[in-house]
Amino acid sequence: MYAIVEIAGQQFKVEKDRKVYVHRLAAEEGAQIEFDSVLLVDNDGQVKIGTPKVEGAKVTAKVLSHLKGDKVIIFKKKRRKTFERKNGHRQYLTQIQIESINA
Repeated sequence: MYAIVEIAGQQFKVEKDRKVYVHRLAAEEGAQIEFDSVLLVDNDGQVKIGTPKVEGAKVTAKVLSHLKGDKVIIFKKKRRKTFERKNGHRQYLTQIQIESINA
């Protein structure tokens, strides 16, 4: 059984006991959170597609940790103009573990 859920503006394919990195959520570590914007649920071949959300479906998850992602280097250059810019960015992330999918 899997579901496609919208979390913090992004869509994720989730299954029970799977760990997922999402954008930073405002929840304490160890807290239970519920996501009710479930877009699709597949239960062993029986697919329910929402318009836009599946009615009565929700996904429960547990917050494991808050962390920062890997550094992404942004490098801009214009040739023959002596223009170079180097910048870096690390995204704030939250690791969650999916506990149940109710459809």
